[in-house]
Amino acid sequence: MNPRLKALSVHLLTASGAVLSMFAMLAAVEGNWSLMFLWLVVALIVDGIDGPLARRFDVRKNWPTYDGVLMDLIVDYLTYVFIPAFALFKSGLLPGWTGWLAIIVICYGSVIYFADTRMKTKDKSFAGFPACWNMVVLVLFATQPGEMVILMVVILLTITMFTNLKFIHPVRTSRWYEVSLAVCIAWIALAGWAAWWDFQEGPIAKWLLVLTSLYLCLAGIAQQIIPEGIRRVR
Repeated sequence: MNPRLKALSVHLLTASGAVLSMFAMLAAVEGNWSLMFLWLVVALIVDGIDGPLARRFDVRKNWPTYDGVLMDLIVDYLTYVFIPAFALFKSGLLPGWTGWLAIIVICYGSVIYFADTRMKTKDKSFAGFPACWNMVVLVLFATQPGEMVILMVVILLTITMFTNLKFIHPVRTSRWYEVSLAVCIAWIALAGWAAWWDFQEGPIAKWLLVLTSLYLCLAGIAQQIIPEGIRRVR
């Protein structure tokens, strides 16, 4: 296959995320949260591999007609923000005014964050929480914390979008890359397992999902605190 066709194939792979988001939305409208999250996990996998493929096949040079970055942002807003916010609202986890507040905060804050040209740091991490609400809401479905806990999580994460707190990109952040990638793969497997079993996956899998989520959420902040190249003295 020539380079142009390879580049086009990557664009088409990215675009498939829009179809996956529609499948997830249809499941959400039916209240089939397990199936919705399974489609979102598949979309997350596609989003994880299309970037490295785009760089490998140099899509900007070999198929510049399509803007892969713009396409990716459109799909990401659907799968990372819009559908998870809908699920959080309609599932009953946040009834009444708390649900309305959550979807307004999530949707409004995320669209501003997506348009921020400063969202990426020099080491290819994210400046502020990268609006990965699909991951957050899945963990909330799995753990079922109280209403006020969920609302505080939503508000605090939204606030961090507009700070200099760093959040790693598991595929692109070079520091701790091997560990981060392994944890990310484990998280995807655990998330798929939880959704497959309709969030009755058992306490061990649930705690592993929480622990891997905490790593992905806090590793970037830890990197800001721990000087690079530090060595433990024996």
